[in-house]
Amino acid sequence: MTVEGRHDISALLAAWNNGDGEALSHLMSLVYPELRRIARQHLGRRPAGETLESAALANEAYLKLVRAGGVRCENRVHFLALCSQIIRRILVDHARSRGYAKRGGDAVRVPLDDVLLAARARGIEVLALDEALESLSKIDARKGRVVELRYFGGLSVEETAEVLGISPETAARDWKTAKAWLFAVLAGEQDRPGGLSH
Repeated sequence: MTVEGRHDISALLAAWNNGDGEALSHLMSLVYPELRRIARQHLGRRPAGETLESAALANEAYLKLVRAGGVRCENRVHFLALCSQIIRRILVDHARSRGYAKRGGDAVRVPLDDVLLAARARGIEVLALDEALESLSKIDARKGRVVELRYFGGLSVEETAEVLGISPETAARDWKTAKAWLFAVLAGEQDRPGGLSH
């Protein structure tokens, strides 16, 4: 994205924060392709018969933003961080509404092997990830937020660091530690409480 585009986003965010409903429409036209990319990333490896599409996921995120009204976001990265939270909630709500079990069966599979846990995992379902991420956030809220921003929001380490007000090195360290902890929990190698080194 160009520097000019980033300034446009910041100006539109300021207008939206001040109650300008039209600003959100203009804002979404600038960031919608990025939302679609994030949505495609999450929906890329779905089981046969899965009905949620990337456009529907991005549109649902937009509708939730409209319903929320003006939300405080300083810049594009903060806005995408907000969208990452919304996308996570939509995916979890969709999985729950489909009646998926927490483990096994016809569960929605999320391709964590490529994005989060490298080649060691075969992929897990949205509900199991959400449950593990909730547990992680109770132990270490920042590490939970790093996972949410990186995995659900598609933010880079640098963007994640900016949102959280930490150094990129700290964000990378948190990401590595959180991935290892999540893998251990999701693979059944570790109980959820504790066990997270800083």
